Parts: sequence; C-alpha cells; structure tokens
Amino acid sequence: MSEMQQFYKDKIMLLTGGSGFLGKVIIEKLLRTTEVKRIYVLLRAKRGQEIQERFVSWECDPVFDTLLKTQPKAMQRVAPIRADCQAPDLGLSASDRRLLIEEVQLVLHGAATVRFTEPLHIALAINTRAARLLLQLAKQMQRLEAFVHISTAYSNCVVEKIEEKFYPEHLTCSADKVLQLSESLDAELIDSMAPVLMGKYPNTYTYTKALAEQVIQREAGDIPVGIFRPGVIIASYKEPMSGWIDNLYGPIAVLYGVSFGVLRITRLNVKAQAGIVPVDYSACMALATVWHTAIEAKPQGEPAIYNFTPSEENLITWGDFRDKAENLVHSYPLSKMMWFPFLHCTTTPWLFRFVAYFYHLLPGYAIDVVLRLRGQKPRMIKLYGKIHKNINILAPFVDTTWKFDTTNTQRLWQRMSSLDHSLFDFNMRDINWDDYFLHALCGIRIYLGKEQPTTIGRGRQILWRFQVLHRILQLTLCSGAAAIVWSLLKVLAG
Repeated sequence: MSEMQQFYKDKIMLLTGGSGFLGKVIIEKLLRTTEVKRIYVLLRAKRGQEIQERFVSWECDPVFDTLLKTQPKAMQRVAPIRADCQAPDLGLSASDRRLLIEEVQLVLHGAATVRFTEPLHIALAINTRAARLLLQLAKQMQRLEAFVHISTAYSNCVVEKIEEKFYPEHLTCSADKVLQLSESLDAELIDSMAPVLMGKYPNTYTYTKALAEQVIQREAGDIPVGIFRPGVIIASYKEPMSGWIDNLYGPIAVLYGVSFGVLRITRLNVKAQAGIVPVDYSACMALATVWHTAIEAKPQGEPAIYNFTPSEENLITWGDFRDKAENLVHSYPLSKMMWFPFLHCTTTPWLFRFVAYFYHLLPGYAIDVVLRLRGQKPRMIKLYGKIHKNINILAPFVDTTWKFDTTNTQRLWQRMSSLDHSLFDFNMRDINWDDYFLHALCGIRIYLGKEQPTTIGRGRQILWRFQVLHRILQLTLCSGAAAIVWSLLKVLAG
C-alpha cells in the first residue's frame, strides 16, 4: 500500500460537484484505488429526479464500468446528501449538517457553474457564496484534516503570467462587499451591475472564481486549506478508460463540431499555448492536493495554491490541437457526419464573420430549406447561432498565451513516492500528445457521437464520399472564380 493509499484508508470525505465531469472521475478513482470509508456527495434534485434516483443512475454511466466489474458493491461507500449550492444555507437539513460536522475528515469543494454567460447573481451564489458556506461548515468539523477548493487556472486571467499566489488587487471591490450587495439587492439589479463589478474579467465564471479565492484567502483561518487550479479539463487519457467525456464544453466542442463536418471556421490563435489537461490527470492531482494539504498543514500563513497546466517542457499550441484533430479525425470518422471535416482558423473578428457566412450560414440556410420542404423543423441556422455565440465567448481564451508558475505542483510531485507516481499519475511533462489525441478522438466518437466501433468502416466510406464531393465543390468554385476574373480582365482589356 502506497503512502497516499494509506492516507485515504478509512477516511471520510465530503465532495461537492460529484455529479460533474471531474467529480465523477474523482469518485471513481477514490473507490477503485483506495480504501476510503465513505464519500459524502452533495446532490440536488434535478429535472424531476430525486437525489437517490440521480445517484442510482450513476451505475449506468460508462465512467464506473471498470470499477463495478471488479468491485460490484463499491458505490455503497458513496452517500448522497440532499443539498443545493445555490441556496443561502446550502440546502442542508439540520441532521445532515450535524452528521458532516461530526464525521468528515476531508473536504474537496468542486461544485461550480462553468457557464461563461451565467447571470452574475447565479454565478455569485454557486461559485463564491457556496465556497464561503463550505468553509464555514468545515471550520466546525471536529475531525477535519484538509479542505481543498477547486478553482481554475484562469481565475486570474487578467494577467498573462499567473503565479501560485492570490491576486486581490485586480478585483474592483472585495468579495465580502460583492456578497453583501448580492444579499441586499435583487437579482436583476446585481446582473445589471456586472460590467462594473467585473472590471477586466471577461465573464462571470472567471470573476466569481477569483472572488472565491479571496474568500478562501481571507477566511480560512487556521484550518489546513489548499487551492487547486486546473487548466481546461478535457477527455481522459488513461483512466478509467481512454477518451471518456460526457460534455461539450470548450475545445472538445470544437473537435466534435469538426468531426461532424459542421464547424469549418473558428476564431483561434494557432500560436497561442493551449492550457488543456486530461480529466484523469486532474482527478489524480486533486486527490494529491488533498493529501499534501493534510500532511503539510500550516496553521499560519496563506493557503498553498497549485496551478495545473501543461509542463513548460511539453507545451502544446492551439495550432497543434487543430492539426492533431484534423489528422486523427480520419482514423475515427463519424458515420453521421454532414460534410468532409476541415477547419480554418483566424484571430480577426470581421474575417471570421465574413468567412462564416459562406462556410456556415449559406449551407445552413440551404439545409433548412430542404428540411422545410420535407415537412421537418429547420435547425441549422439556430445551431450556427449557438456555435458562433460560443466561439465569441471562448475567443479570449484561445487567443492569448498565459504563462503559469507550477512550482508548488512540481514540489508536490517530487514529494510523492514512485508507487504513488504510478497510481496517481498527473505528470504533464511525460504526456504523449499524439497518443492522447488518438484516444480522445476515439472517445468522442463513442461517448459523444454514440457510435459503436463496428461502424468505423461505414464512417470511412462516408468520409471518402464526402471528400470526393468536397474536392468537386472546391474545383467548381475555383473554376467559377477564375472564369469571373477572366471575364473582368477581358472587359478591362477591351
């Protein structure tokens, strides 16, 4: 048994955000690799499902397949608790609150709304106020050994060199004042104040995450606290299966759109560094941060911060991301693709809008006309509206290169034993990006495209057919353009 496994043996943990992308991988990793005694997970009723129904449905999630094959009763170590991080008191009953105070030893707070366009009053409640409420609850826990808050590497994206420290100087006013305003003013008024309150922050997500960090900095007191700042979390590399993903956020949405042949032009700086990290590496890093926070507990001084992004020795640009995706999409083509996959990139907003008109909107209108003639509901223009909105929202994050200091993260890695290195691998220095994307594209096909491996042959036939049509279309357009230019030259010459 390794040092980290020994640490987690018989421990009782409270996890928020357990139903999310990273949260599920953390739970799976803990159950499969350690003998953790209990994981309390805060859940809220959703879409008419009570928390027990939501929890039971997890057993059908592919992320838990490997675990349940070897440990059929593993989920019995997970206990869902009714809560709501948007509620002023976290929505906890008195008995559940008392249970957590008496039993919990480790807290990993990962609950968040990651929508960049979330109204400010909602983002404040979930991302900032909930962090304060969890911290206050942790201070009452009689057996607490570590409290780790999951932030984001872009919580301080207003500066281009981000060190493992706090940046309160970039906030227009303190987190305490902003939370007071949110409690005393109605939601509509708070939302209208967003541009003034946010200052240089590009969206409510990064802003409220920055506020949450200040809450931790000012209110942690003498409890052992750490802050984990992962980059853009993408599909798994190795565990529990390669390429697993269950959402269409960020760069994975780009891969998916290109694979379908729907996304053909986007705003992207091909020379900018991509701060992407696999979800399984992020889960291992989060668990290592909890362990390190507990064993290196410092009652005095500020909480330690751990930036987690690609290693300086193994960086990847957004251009690399695009090229690897384009090359590998031919290995795992979707049988439901709508056109030959390709992607052009620009950093110029007007050029994007101009080219998108020909690459996206004209074909979209044509498809919608055909759908109407068939008596079906048109959908392409509405889809492209959403795609273009998301592209514009993400533009600042794929147009800039941030430099991240990872001194604390490297020190943590060096502190771990060789056995823990193999069990809880998050070493971004050794990741093979070509191998990673090969698995990621396969995963996108299976888990997002819902296609079976047996349809790859059909997908390749469709890809070849669309490639021929694509070349014919290119030749036709080029020939037409050349004919127009030749006609104009003849008129001018005459």
